[in-house]
Amino acid sequence: MEKETNLPSEEITSFLKLPVYTRQGKYVGHVRNVFLDMDEKRVSSLLITNTNPSLVEGTVDVAVPYRWVNSVGDIVILSYFPDRVTTKKKEKETNENESSEIDVID
Repeated sequence: MEKETNLPSEEITSFLKLPVYTRQGKYVGHVRNVFLDMDEKRVSSLLITNTNPSLVEGTVDVAVPYRWVNSVGDIVILSYFPDRVTTKKKEKETNENESSEIDVID
């Protein structure tokens, strides 16, 4: 399957549960959900779950922009992924024990 930004709905569901790797072959996680830009009628990002602890601090789910996707087939290969994703605490956060379940990478 070639990478396209305008995909029919039946192809969008084919992303779910696909394993995601970097171009260097490192496992990132697998696709949990697909975010759509309804105005543009295209895929905007992929939600990655079961993330690799060596790449993502706390193995939290991360949303990666679809522009980072290099190819899609039996697996998803990203053209870019940071060396390490860390979670940031918000300065104005009132509850210090509260953490984000999804990090958005842009």
